[in-house]
Amino acid sequence: MKDSYGVVIIGGGIIGSAVGFNLLKMGVKNICVIEKSYISSGSTGRCAGGIRQQWSSPMNVRLAMRSVELFKKFEKDVGMDIEYKQGGYLLLAYTQEEEEDFVKNVKMQKAQGLDVEILSKSQIKDKFGFMNLDGVRIGSWCQSDGHANPQIANIAYAMAIRRMGGDFITHTKVEGIDIANKKIIGVQTDRGYIKTDTVVNAAGFESSKIGKMINVDIPVHGERHQILVTEPVNHFLDPLVINFNHNYYVRQTKHGSLLMGQGDANPMPGEDLGNSIEFLEEMAQKMVKDFPILENVHIVRQWSGAYDMSPDAQPIIDESRDVSKFIYATGFSGHGFMLAPAVGEAVAEMIVHGKTITMDISNLKMDRFKEHIEIEKNVV
Repeated sequence: MKDSYGVVIIGGGIIGSAVGFNLLKMGVKNICVIEKSYISSGSTGRCAGGIRQQWSSPMNVRLAMRSVELFKKFEKDVGMDIEYKQGGYLLLAYTQEEEEDFVKNVKMQKAQGLDVEILSKSQIKDKFGFMNLDGVRIGSWCQSDGHANPQIANIAYAMAIRRMGGDFITHTKVEGIDIANKKIIGVQTDRGYIKTDTVVNAAGFESSKIGKMINVDIPVHGERHQILVTEPVNHFLDPLVINFNHNYYVRQTKHGSLLMGQGDANPMPGEDLGNSIEFLEEMAQKMVKDFPILENVHIVRQWSGAYDMSPDAQPIIDESRDVSKFIYATGFSGHGFMLAPAVGEAVAEMIVHGKTITMDISNLKMDRFKEHIEIEKNVV
């Protein structure tokens, strides 16, 4: 760790790593990423790795579409195979309200340029005959959606940062940020002091704690979501399936295991990452009912991770009005991995050019919370 950097990025998950990579790619060499634990130790390493563009918010659709463009080039650009597969996403609707939302969302998504379609129940049955479709009305399908391995992606960014001349510092905790005349002058860590005038807060659900170090209020909180993984089985599931009505998602990994998860029924804000037997019981019942083929498949383990929830379940990407060059990229509400390539590019452009160049993300600024907000509905 050097005693001075042009940019210090707090948080070495997928968002902070993507920002660091893109800064180096744009020619900003004197940067460091600070991670309090090991690479992919936080929410990135605990997520299921889905990459979808089917959202109820146009901004999320556009960000995700840009990310898909970058994910397709990830191995060439970043230098590692991350098991990226465009196996599609299937979203299932069970109620009239869900059906109406799906139709409205698909119309909006198509207007953004996304190749997406509504499937009838019979079309879903033709594609996925192994599923129990009792109660299903329609589905929403996008073939260019997919999934990848988030742990490998995080490691790939970190290795690329070091290879390109940046520093990726692990097992180092940020303890404070010093400011003078509303400008950042340095960052205090448990391993020493770093002089800098630019800080990117990409600390996930802990980003609010980082903001409080300099009296900047960032409305983000942690929310537990749990995942289980099964033993590997022969490949049968290309897409990631989302069922909002039954509150779950499921996908099959390259290894053959199935990852499936859900949010708590009544989530309380906090950092509790414990696991519950109730989760296992609920998921097992739902999976066997909707995927009878899994009845005799064994569960191997379970874990939990924290979504960094924002008030409208959309990202907060902005520069503080109170402290110059204090930039935050947080509040991804469970979809940080899939948006990371586009967000890393956008934040790097903000630092290098003073504004985003590739796409307009101005409606993700903090000011939006002073007005009426539209909540992203497609979160599970």
